[in-house]
Amino acid sequence: MQLNPLKTLLLVGALALTACGGQPAQPAASDAAPQVEAKTTIKIGTTVGDFGDMVKDSIKPILEKQGYQVQLIEFTDYVRPNLALAQGDIDVNVFQHKPYLDGFAKEHKLDLSPVFQVPTAPLGLYPGKLKSLDEVKDGASISAPNDPSNFSRALVMMNELGWIKLKDGVDPLVASTQDIAENPKNLKIIELEAAQLPRSRGDVDFAIVNGNYAMSSGMKLTEALYQEPSYAYVNWGAVRTADKDSKWVQDVIAAYLSQEFKDYCYNRFQGYKYPEAWGAQPTVAQEPGKAAVTQ
Repeated sequence: MQLNPLKTLLLVGALALTACGGQPAQPAASDAAPQVEAKTTIKIGTTVGDFGDMVKDSIKPILEKQGYQVQLIEFTDYVRPNLALAQGDIDVNVFQHKPYLDGFAKEHKLDLSPVFQVPTAPLGLYPGKLKSLDEVKDGASISAPNDPSNFSRALVMMNELGWIKLKDGVDPLVASTQDIAENPKNLKIIELEAAQLPRSRGDVDFAIVNGNYAMSSGMKLTEALYQEPSYAYVNWGAVRTADKDSKWVQDVIAAYLSQEFKDYCYNRFQGYKYPEAWGAQPTVAQEPGKAAVTQ
């Protein structure tokens, strides 16, 4: 018996569907990789002051010439910038030295990476009620930053001045009050949030102030009675580790390494410690009005 050609076609199609579980055939997958949308907006978080000014005055214009939109988010503490970065609320943060980043990331289990250094105002000891180092007296009060890594730096400064003596062999990156072997002047060390330190000067004999907060409060670096000599605490820009090889991160790094940004900083932030990658460090001229001279 001859089957109608149309019925034969329908029968073959039904058998094919049955063999495949009754599902209609799916179109072949494309070999092309899915397109990743290019990032056009970069959110940079900084502490209030010089790091924010660097973004507004120089980094933002440099990146906007390349087609990016740049948003600046400023923080007044040292905790939220890393949490905001890890949570994706910002894309880059600029506010911390590497020992602080390493310690914070380990404590909070954050996957963050330092990718470029930035010019940094050094930690300094500034006059409060007392105006010179020679005036330090028994029971003098000294305010200092309360986060562990910067408090360690403050202790090292006081040790270098001979005001306290740290235990032999102590790691200067993690020194704490328990590592003070001698306090011959019975100094009262008052730990405060870093942003409060400039205002504390009216209530204490001396204040150890982070450079960025000194500048943002109108203090001059030249007012410091003593500055830490180490370059180990030049600050870094950090990103999420998953992003560090992306094009937009490389563009941010290039902006911070650009000659345009260097020239801006050499003129605006004289007396700062500059990134190691910049090479020879300029020094501030001794006479007012002279430009910085490269060593």
